[in-house]
Amino acid sequence: MRTKYVIRQLVEKALYIQKLTPEIENEINSELTENGYISDVDYEALELLMAEMDAGRIKLVPSWGY
Repeated sequence: MRTKYVIRQLVEKALYIQKLTPEIENEINSELTENGYISDVDYEALELLMAEMDAGRIKLVPSWGY
């Protein structure tokens, strides 16, 4: 059985390490593709991730730079 709110958990991981790694980004994209929709909880988590990135508190890490 899949865990609920997988995207939220991935966002929590990115917030914890203060980086959006290619692996986390790929897992988020995979979840979105597999499900074809996004829950309200996951949507809010993605909004928070984007806000944190806009504020410079979360860095987007290129695949070769971490």
